[in-house]
This record gives sequence, structure tokens and C-alpha cells, in this order.
Amino acid sequence: MGLNLRMYVRKLERQPGGLKILVLTSAMSSGAVTEDLIRRNAEHNDSEIFSLEELSLHQQEIQKLENIDKWCQDLKILYLQNNLIAKIENISRLKKLQYLNLALNNIEKIENLEGCEGLEKLDLTVNFVGELSSIKILQRNIHLKEIFLMGNPCADFEGYREFVVATLQQLQRLDGKEIERSERIKALQNYPVIEQKIREQEKAYCLKRSKEKEEAERKLQEEEEKEKQKENRNNPGFNERSYTSIDNTIPYSLLQEKDNQQPALEEKKVSEKTPDELDKEFWEKPTLFTPESRLETHRYLVKQRKDKEKLSDRKKKQKPPRTLITADGRVLNINEPKLDFSLKDDEENNQIVLDLAVYRFMDTSLIDVDVQPTYVRVMVKGKPFQLVLPVEVKPDSSFAKRSQTTGHLVITMPKVGEVIVAKRKACKPVKNPEGNKLQEKKGSKEVEKLEVDPSKYSFPDVTNIVQEKKTTSGRIQAKPQVVPCAEDPDFEDNLEVPPLI
Repeated sequence: MGLNLRMYVRKLERQPGGLKILVLTSAMSSGAVTEDLIRRNAEHNDSEIFSLEELSLHQQEIQKLENIDKWCQDLKILYLQNNLIAKIENISRLKKLQYLNLALNNIEKIENLEGCEGLEKLDLTVNFVGELSSIKILQRNIHLKEIFLMGNPCADFEGYREFVVATLQQLQRLDGKEIERSERIKALQNYPVIEQKIREQEKAYCLKRSKEKEEAERKLQEEEEKEKQKENRNNPGFNERSYTSIDNTIPYSLLQEKDNQQPALEEKKVSEKTPDELDKEFWEKPTLFTPESRLETHRYLVKQRKDKEKLSDRKKKQKPPRTLITADGRVLNINEPKLDFSLKDDEENNQIVLDLAVYRFMDTSLIDVDVQPTYVRVMVKGKPFQLVLPVEVKPDSSFAKRSQTTGHLVITMPKVGEVIVAKRKACKPVKNPEGNKLQEKKGSKEVEKLEVDPSKYSFPDVTNIVQEKKTTSGRIQAKPQVVPCAEDPDFEDNLEVPPLI
């Protein structure tokens, strides 16, 4: 039997007082065989149900078989193990059915299989078949070669194997063991005695089952009453009002207080236990192996699942919204979906490129992109990814696209303002490399000349001026000084002026 990984798998808990069989429950099962359920499990046949030859509906919490013989009449293999099916019904029209697996269900009687003319293998492992004589209806299934009844109450009957071998003479294997010819001859010889023993054991089992059913019904009623009382305590209404007795001396609420005191104390003790302790107590409690115990386990798991869903809904509601922008206007960097990303500054094209590693098979409708001048925000399945940009960009000219190979989201955002970038490679001449060397030499000479030649400067160089006087003193002749003499008619001798030396 295959296991579906979507199910909540539990182990068997063995206790001294009994065995508790746990149900493998599905998180999405409804308990009924619907057309949608069959189509979901018919993907290998392009979801066509009328031409199906193999169908697997195991671990779906199915409690009643219906509609399969109407919609899937060409079935050859049908898997229904590990459900809650209590009766074999509505499959008699499956004339082509060869293998039927009903292991781990609540079946107590073999019935309604006469119409399955092509049935070759029947698996009823770990059910509750107590009426072993009900296998006589399988005498009409002449192609039946193998049957599994291990794990059923009837398998513990004295003479069980001999009775089945003698009753179903077309069988070749029983419970995985081959039936030998000598074994069948011996079983046929002792058949009347074996049949009598089987009938006596069946009667004893039926009496035992009737008691178990009565006990299970009583427990179920008690549980329902406890649940109602609990709801009344949690939702006080008319019963909580105060009334007075006939003599108008004792309030009516006090008269009921004594009656409710004991259950209230028990309820208080139970409420003091943690959920883990209650769960452990349930699974460790000794329980008989009956259809009712499996249904009880199923109800418990369903209740647990609902409680978890309610708790998760409360947490979602109570969770405060994430702060994307602070009160003072500062934008935060956030990566709640925990995605890898890279931010590239494309100077050549004057743009910013963001590559966000979105999940490959995610639908694009679950992604929302918002580009602002200073930051970019991407909502992935409601989780924000926000990044502050190094420069200001143009939101109106930005665009986003997804890679068809990797699924990555690429957002291209042009920068604000145009920057002229010289493309030196395109301007360099490549044809005459020798001419380039000559130009470089000339350029270097001009640079040296600029540093030495004073005529290229627009302001005077004091160093050069001083040097000019030293170097040109021999070349530039000074004008002769005119010394006045006494013979000059314009000469006036002033005695106060000291003589020139």
C-alpha cells in the first residue's frame, strides 16, 4: 500500500488494556466520493473519468461508497484502503474490475460483490469481518484467485482457513499463502464439522459486537452532553439568571449549584491540563479495536484540525502590519519572502537593473511591482520585498519582465537626468599606429614647453624677471647720466645741498 505524503501519519499505540488503531487523515478530504475528488486523482488519464482503468482513493476519509460504478465503469484496479467505509456497496456494476483493495476500513460483512464478474484479487486486511459465512457470496466470482482476510476477527476463529478453502474452491492463495490440493481435499472432508464450529463462533462474536455498539453509543451521548454543558458555560444565557424557590427564601440558582458543582470541578481539572497533555492522554488511553473507536479517533483528529485552523486564523488577524516606511519618512529595506536578488548599476545605458529570484513556477498574478523615485517594492504572495535605490529613477519609464527559463523578475529603472559618457574606444584611430606615437611625442614636447616658456603664461614670473636683469645687464646699455657743471648757464650752486660723491 502506498502512502500519501499529504496525510497526517500516526503510529499504532499499544497498551496493556487494548489497541488503539489510528486513522491516517487527509487535510483536504470531505468524506464523500465526489466527481471533483475522482478527477483530481485521474490526472494520469487527463482527468477523464469515464475511461479510467485505475483509480486510487486511499486515505480520503471516505465513509460511504457511491457514484463510482456510474462514472467509472471501465475500472480494472480500485484502491480504497485506509478509509472509514462501513459497507461494500455501489460497485456491483464494475464488470471489468480485477483488483479491489479495501484494507484498513470498517467493513463487517462481505456483500454486494456478485456483479464484479472479473474480480481476481480481493484485499480486506485489517477490517472487522466477523460473519465468516458471508464469503459464500464470492462463490459466483469464478475468476477470484486470491483473498486477504488477515487482521479480521474471523481470522481468529477455529477452522478459519479450512472453512475458506472448502467454501471457495476457485481460490489459489489465501492471506498470501498458496493453497495446496491436499489441503483442499482435507478441508472438504471435514467441512460439515468446521461449518458448525464457525457458526457457533459467529454467534458469540455477534453478541459481543452488540454490547460494544451499545457501550459506544452511551459514550457518544455522554460526550455530546459534556460538549453542550461546556458551550452553555462559555455562552451564559437564560440558565444563568437568578430565580427564587417557591418559599421565596432560596435562590433557584443556588439549588442548581450543588448539582453542577461536581462536573464543574472535573471540568476545571481537565482545563488545567495543557493541550499536549490532553493529546498524550487520548493516544495512551487503552481502547478496544472496533469501528466505533476508529470513528472516535477520526472525530478527534478532525476537531484538532479545526482548532489549529482557528488558532492560525487568530494569529493572522492579530499579526500587526509590517512597517515599510517609518514615521519620519525613512524607507526600510525588507525581504520578507526571503528571495535572492542582485542590483546592478548599468552606467552605459544610464539605468538600474534589479534581478529578483522569484519562484520559477509561481503565477505572475501573485506578483505586484511598485517603482518609486527612491525605492522599489515587490509584493510576492502578499509578502513585501522593498529596496532603497542608490540614485533617483524614473518610475514612468521603468518596466518589469520575467525570464521564461528561470522565472526571475527583472525590473529595469532608468536614472533621472542624462549623463554623457565618452566612448573612447570609438574615437581612437586604429589604422595608423605609428602616427599615434608621433602625436604622443609632440604632445609631450608641448607640455614640457608650456612649463618652461614664460611667454605662454598670462601673468609675470618674478623668477624670470630677476634672471633677465642678471643675464641682460651686459647687453642693455644704460643711458649716460647728465652731470651739471659750473659752465652750464642754467646751473645754480646751492650751498645747502651737500656735494655729490
